[in-house]
Amino acid sequence: MFGHFVLLVLIGGAMSAEVQRPRGVPLSKRQFYEEDKPFTCLDGSRTIPFDRVNDDYCDCLDGSDEPGTAACPNGNFHCTNAGFRPGFIPSSRVNDGICDCCDTTDEYNSGVDCQNTCRELGRKEKEELQKMAEIAKEGFMFKKQLIHEAKQGLEDKKSKLGDVQNSKKDLEAKVEALRTVKETAEQPEKEAKERHLKAWEGKLRLTPPGVCKAYSFFQCSICSSSQHLNCDSDASFTEAEAQGLLGGVDKVDTVAFETVWNNIKEKYASESTADVPPPGETTQEETRDPSSDNDSENYPDEDIPEEDDDEDMDEDDEDMDEGDYKVNFLILTAQKARDEFNEAEKALREVEDQIRNLEKEISFDFGPSSEFAYLYSQCYELTTGEYVYRLCPFNKVSQKPKFGGSETNLGTWGKWAGPEDNIYSVMKYEHGTGCWQGPNRSTTVKLTCGKETVVTSTSEPSRCEYLMEFTSPAICQDPSSSDSGHPDHEEL
Repeated sequence: MFGHFVLLVLIGGAMSAEVQRPRGVPLSKRQFYEEDKPFTCLDGSRTIPFDRVNDDYCDCLDGSDEPGTAACPNGNFHCTNAGFRPGFIPSSRVNDGICDCCDTTDEYNSGVDCQNTCRELGRKEKEELQKMAEIAKEGFMFKKQLIHEAKQGLEDKKSKLGDVQNSKKDLEAKVEALRTVKETAEQPEKEAKERHLKAWEGKLRLTPPGVCKAYSFFQCSICSSSQHLNCDSDASFTEAEAQGLLGGVDKVDTVAFETVWNNIKEKYASESTADVPPPGETTQEETRDPSSDNDSENYPDEDIPEEDDDEDMDEDDEDMDEGDYKVNFLILTAQKARDEFNEAEKALREVEDQIRNLEKEISFDFGPSSEFAYLYSQCYELTTGEYVYRLCPFNKVSQKPKFGGSETNLGTWGKWAGPEDNIYSVMKYEHGTGCWQGPNRSTTVKLTCGKETVVTSTSEPSRCEYLMEFTSPAICQDPSSSDSGHPDHEEL
C-alpha cells in the first residue's frame, strides 16, 4: 500500500513537472505562448497567429516566434536539461548535427543519436559543489581568524601610532635644543678658524732667497728644493703651492693642512734639505775659498744676524702651538655638537616616516572587516614555463623571465574593482611598463574562496592586459547565508 502511494506521488510529481509549451521556450516565458491566442512578438513589433510559432519561418524581428527552430539568426533555444542546469544556446545550433543540450532536445530532427548525459553531469556538479562547500566552510573559519587578528593588529597599530607621535614631540624638542648647542659651538669655531688662518698665512710667508733667517730655515729650504713653490715672487705660501706639496689634491683645507703640517714639517724639512747646509756650516768648496776666512770683514756690523731673532721666533712658535691646541679643541667641540644634532635629526626623520606608514596602513581599505589586511607587505609567486609572476597585494604585479632577465612591471595597485554587490572580489593594478607601441600594462586579479593564499593561474586575454586568479580565505562567505546546493531547476 505504501509503495503504491509512493508511485502515485512520483507519477503525480512527474505529471506536474510536465508543463506543455512550445519547444525551446523556458518556463519563465510560458505565459507569452498560449495556443488559443494570437502570439505577440516579445519586442512588441507585431502580432501573428499562433500556428506561425515554430513554423521554421522568422516573423518577429527579435526571433521570439521561432524559439525551437534555426529560422531566426538572433533567436535562442532553451535547453531544459532535467537533472542538470538549464541553459540557452543560439538557435543556429538547433538540428545542426551536434549535441549541445545534455538532454538532446536541440537535435530533435537531425537524425543524430545523442545520449542524455544530464544526470551524470548533475552528479559530478553536485560532488564539485560539495567540495566547494567544504572549502568555503573551512575558508570562512580561517577568515574569522583573519578578522580577529586584523582587529587586534589595528588596535596595536593605533596604540603604536600614539606612542610614536609622543616620541616625535620629544625628538623635535631634542633637535631644537641640539640645534642651539650646535650653533653656539660653531660661532667660536668659526672665529677661531678665521684668526688662526690669518696667523697661519703670515707664518707661511717665505723670506726671499739670500736673506733667510734661522726661524724660517725649513721654509727657505723647502722653497729652494720644491718645484711647487715660487720663490722669486713675494714668497707667499699659496693654496696652489700647498696643493703641490700635498700631491695635487683638488681642495686644501688650510686649518687641517696646518694641523698636519705641524706634525711633519721637521721631517719634511730635514729630508728636503739633506744636501743644503744650515747657516753657520760651509761646504767643501767654501772651505777651499780663501776669501771666506774673514766673513766679518765682508759685511757691515748691522747686517750680522743677531741671536735675539731666534728667541723671538721660538716664542712665536710656542704661541702658534698653543693656538693650534685651542683651535683643535673648538673644532672637536663643534663637530661633536654637529654629530649629535645630525643623529637626532635623522632619528626624527625616521619617526616621521614611521608615522606616515602607520597612518596609511590604518586608513587603508582592507575590506569590510579588514580581512585582507594580512596580505599587506606580502608577495606570492607563480612559476610558468617561461616566466615567474609575482603578486604583491596593494603594491604591484610583476613578471620576470624564468631563466634570467629584467623584471617587467605589470601594474601598481589601483583599486578594488569588483561588481557593486561583491566589490572586494577583484583587484585592479594599473600603469605598468608600457608595451611597444601599445598601452601601459595592467593586471586584473580575480579572488576566489580557498583555504590557502596562492596565485593559481595567469593569462593575457588581451595585449598588455593580464588576468590573474588568486585564492584567499578572506573572500570566503558564510556558508549558512549562501545557497551552496544546485541552482534552481525551474523546469523540473
